Amino acid sequence: MRLSVAAVAIGVVGAAALAAGTIFLSRAHAESQIERGKYLVTLASCNDCHTPGFFLGKPDMSKYLGGSDVAFEIPGLGAFAGRNITPDEETGIGNWTDEQIATAITTGKRPDGRQLAPIMPYHAFSYMTKEDVAAIIAFLHSIPAVKHEVVGPFKPGEKNTLFTFRVLPPGETVAQAPK
Repeated sequence: MRLSVAAVAIGVVGAAALAAGTIFLSRAHAESQIERGKYLVTLASCNDCHTPGFFLGKPDMSKYLGGSDVAFEIPGLGAFAGRNITPDEETGIGNWTDEQIATAITTGKRPDGRQLAPIMPYHAFSYMTKEDVAAIIAFLHSIPAVKHEVVGPFKPGEKNTLFTFRVLPPGETVAQAPK
């Protein structure tokens, strides 16, 4: 009799664990591709570099992912602002294919052949699964297009028209930094 009570108890615990696992799995599968993309874009902080006003403490969410108004200057490379990554066809990525977007996210290579600035963490993003990259692309297609031309990039020595974060080599001061 004790054996059968133990077997029933183990069966009940196992069924409860299975049911809990099923609930968890069904939630994971119910998540849409766009919701997954939004989650990943948020987690990767794409908003930081690609939304105007973010680095000035007042993000303009009406231009969400529409391109930054602050650049990063890297000695010897130039100054780079986060581009418009909305589906706008003139100023954003609306004319890029899904494959071109995936390539830019994971390798830093734009459709025009230009390499993205190293401030873009494409090296880290190269480890994402194809499903996660596809989810990000689906999300980017789903957001409102923002018409916003981002100026730059600026070559070393070229006059920069944006607020700029300057990356300095170790041991240098702003006054000593290459111009």
